[in-house]
Amino acid sequence: MGQSYNVAVIGAGTAGLVTARELQREGHRVTVFEKANKVGGTWLYDSLVESDLLGLDPNREIVHSSLYKSLRTNLPRQVMSFLDYPFVKRESGDTRPFPGHEEVLRFLQDFARDFGLMELIRFGHEVIRVELVDEVSHEWVVESRTRETESRWESKEEVFEAVVICNGKNTEPKVAEFPGISLMPLHQLSVTTTASKCMNIVSLCGSCWDTWPGLQMHSHNYRTPEQFENKIVVLIGNGPSATDILREISPLAKQVHLAFRGSDIMLINLKNYDNAWPHSPIECAHEDGKVVFQDGSIVEADVIIHCTGYKFHLPFLKSNGIVTVDDNRVGPLYKHIFPPSLAPWLSFVGLNYRALVFRVMELQAIWVAKVLSGKVKLPTQEAMAASVEEFYEQMEKAGWPKYHTHSLQNDEGEYASWLAAQSDIRPPKSWEEITFFSFVKGIFGHGENFRDTWDVDKWIQEIESSD
Repeated sequence: MGQSYNVAVIGAGTAGLVTARELQREGHRVTVFEKANKVGGTWLYDSLVESDLLGLDPNREIVHSSLYKSLRTNLPRQVMSFLDYPFVKRESGDTRPFPGHEEVLRFLQDFARDFGLMELIRFGHEVIRVELVDEVSHEWVVESRTRETESRWESKEEVFEAVVICNGKNTEPKVAEFPGISLMPLHQLSVTTTASKCMNIVSLCGSCWDTWPGLQMHSHNYRTPEQFENKIVVLIGNGPSATDILREISPLAKQVHLAFRGSDIMLINLKNYDNAWPHSPIECAHEDGKVVFQDGSIVEADVIIHCTGYKFHLPFLKSNGIVTVDDNRVGPLYKHIFPPSLAPWLSFVGLNYRALVFRVMELQAIWVAKVLSGKVKLPTQEAMAASVEEFYEQMEKAGWPKYHTHSLQNDEGEYASWLAAQSDIRPPKSWEEITFFSFVKGIFGHGENFRDTWDVDKWIQEIESSD
């Protein structure tokens, strides 16, 4: 048996649950802090939306989940399984290869129950501070709060030897910025915006700053389509949420206009929709309700929905500037997990995207647990720091923007294989072919109704039988 530590895990979503299991397997003493009253993280559907529909007000009551009611997975259940815990079809549940979010939540609830994780979780505990208080003994203070009454909170501080942050990445909205839509209160504009920037904005779009009168929201706060009946809607973005929302509101809306960058690949065939049109990004918006696009086209819209993704948000982490979030880069992190100067006592699981994330999270969790137990050794701090710098330099040479730091893009297979090797795991050969990128190709090959037309079970079976 290796070394055993008192470890705090922040979050009881997918990453937090699989991390808690692996830490427990390695003999560590685990406490999981979860703000909600149930497990599931982003898979815990909440019909409530935030008071600030754009998600910009730091004082708003945050709704963690970004699920809309009709959401189905973009990936089949086979790749949302864990190595020794398959996401099987149940007769009493949703047996579709691409199930609805309710089925994923049931899978995670079963996982937590079957591995005895429920007793490790402190529900209703919101973490408000994680801070290193002793570098020699690597002691971390975790301060959490619980709501005693509607207006009163009770805070508590506890000391841990290690912390694993698994708080998710789909809660803090990122929104598009363009003249006509102010993303800050007007009284702050003169303080936080330079005069030259203001002049540039005015020259681009006249006097339209902060004047567009319609409804704005982020897809984080979209739940059902009824409120868009007979409305003219502009959707910003071309990812899964934008295409799903377009498909759902189109039968009700008067018009739907999709604004996205010219380099983006269309995930949906707008020729199948009589009331939907593509556009270039928004240039500006006016007080008469008009939205002007960069290609010169103009729409008088009622609603703008920002389907523009999310920002990593770590307001509770106090690391004296060692770990920062800069343009969605959490860093510096060795292999997206360990800050070199704080390893292994602080780590992150689940930052990556554009990957088969359940698989990646599990491999990350196994590695973290074994590193803490002493069964697997990390490189020196200097070597880890050098690796991080090399990765950043490679990104810059390849022309990757900083905000794609944690996107595995086409490197998922290599990264997963590297993680598996660290923990002496031999993944199936089929992992080389069954990747997020291969699923994206399959999606394009089967059209926007791929969830129902693609026999993905047969496709996976053929790959696995060729091992």
